[in-house]
Amino acid sequence: MITVISSTNRKGSLSSIVAQYVFSCFQKESSEIQFLDLAEIPLDFIHEQMYKTGSVDFHRIQDKYIVNADKLFFVIPEYNGSFPGILKAFIDACSVRKYKESFHGGKKAALLGISSGRAGNLRGLEHFTGVLNYLQISVMPPNQPLGSIDKIVENGFVVDPDTMKIIENQVKRFLDY
Repeated sequence: MITVISSTNRKGSLSSIVAQYVFSCFQKESSEIQFLDLAEIPLDFIHEQMYKTGSVDFHRIQDKYIVNADKLFFVIPEYNGSFPGILKAFIDACSVRKYKESFHGGKKAALLGISSGRAGNLRGLEHFTGVLNYLQISVMPPNQPLGSIDKIVENGFVVDPDTMKIIENQVKRFLDY
């Protein structure tokens, strides 16, 4: 099972649009695919008990999208020179319960960074690769940065043919990874 993750809690984000495009590319190749948008999860998992008991709703999300997945494909926007805090909080919350099932055991990941600047969140991809490596998740090289995202997405769709090809190629490589 592959989980595509839109890695921000900002509703209506360009990350979600790009992640939906990634998801549609996977759907053409595999039926073992699911989509998680961090903008759609309840934020009540962030509380003082998250490192002890967590919440039943969050446990269901973790089991479905992280524990049951063999591969994780993250679309990560640039936030302040790195990746979004909600993504780190999400990973931290998953690490409290079913740690080994969530992160160890040969899981693999692919990272696609987006930004309005030229670098496509290269620094954030590097930072998050370090987090995933610590969790013993193998990250497919190279990470894929997409800069000038506001010129790639129009009216809720990825419209740039070159970018579409880049994403399609990364999806195909990840299926074989």
